Amino acid sequence: MDERVRDHARTLVEWSARIEPDDDVVVEVGEGAHDLGVAVAERLGETGANLLATYRSPEFQRAYLRASDGEFEPNPDYELALYERADSVLILKGSNNTAGSADVPGDVRQAHSKARREIREARLDTDWVSTQHPTRAMAQQAGMAYEAYQDFVYDATLRDWAALADEQATLKDILDDGETVRIRNEGTDLTLDIADRIAVNSAASVAYDSHNLPSGEVFTAPADTAGVVTFDVPMTIQGRRVRDVKLTFKDGVVVDFEADQGADVIAEVLETDGGSRRLGELGIGMNCGVDRVTDNILFDEKMGGTVHLALGRAYDACLPEGQTGNESAVHEDLITTMGEGSLLEVDGETVQADGQSV
Repeated sequence: MDERVRDHARTLVEWSARIEPDDDVVVEVGEGAHDLGVAVAERLGETGANLLATYRSPEFQRAYLRASDGEFEPNPDYELALYERADSVLILKGSNNTAGSADVPGDVRQAHSKARREIREARLDTDWVSTQHPTRAMAQQAGMAYEAYQDFVYDATLRDWAALADEQATLKDILDDGETVRIRNEGTDLTLDIADRIAVNSAASVAYDSHNLPSGEVFTAPADTAGVVTFDVPMTIQGRRVRDVKLTFKDGVVVDFEADQGADVIAEVLETDGGSRRLGELGIGMNCGVDRVTDNILFDEKMGGTVHLALGRAYDACLPEGQTGNESAVHEDLITTMGEGSLLEVDGETVQADGQSV
């Protein structure tokens, strides 16, 4: 086994999830993440935690959803109880086919997602962490040789996370104290209300309210949005390609949209429920180990010189105690590159120009 796999597992268990002896841990193992699953199981055994493993596969999910009648029992008790009783959930992504569920009908996908809302909330209430094991399918999607993609994944993942947390703390303070964010770029002039919201210093650890490995971003939950934003970074959403999406917001809601590719996917997302036309997240990428677009949102949204916005659910960590943010069955990120001529301003003060912090 590549020793970096064991380093990945150690970082995940010790730094990211902060697993302790006797913790009850659910490990969701992707179809291509077997080696990482083995390394994580070994680390959990050494820690003295309790392990229950489940299987994740787009083709497995496709078979079930396409064979169903589109009617799903809401939040089955046996699955809900699993997450309600877990201390941590470790999600080891590793697909062998990134388009494995692309032909699942949109209405069936939406019905299944809505029927699992309480299960999703119960999982999010744990110390969950999502990470990516490099597979040949992901390398192909990124347009990279497999060995080069492995190097990319581990360069982005095996970092000095404590040092990065210190670097990101300044931006968190600026957003915590701010009331209005304005993003200006080619095809973009967007204003977001962030008053009284809490920014998350996402340093790849639940200790920072951060649930992705790798991470390297600072994010918050806008309360209102107005203007136009263009997302120039191509990506795959629900197994289908999306490119050059343009959203128009008024009073916090998407009132118009267009896309050069994947307009039907964006339409499905927007029509999911009452919260899917609102933003749940504003994120600013700061991980210099992510130096190229790979068509994997776990990495791409962390890339330095980018801003991402998510349609749908807001995270509770961004909200004052007792307040609720945008609620939705979806959380779909879209990314815009902050290149030459771009400005990111907080309360009229320039925080980032031409994609560089000032």
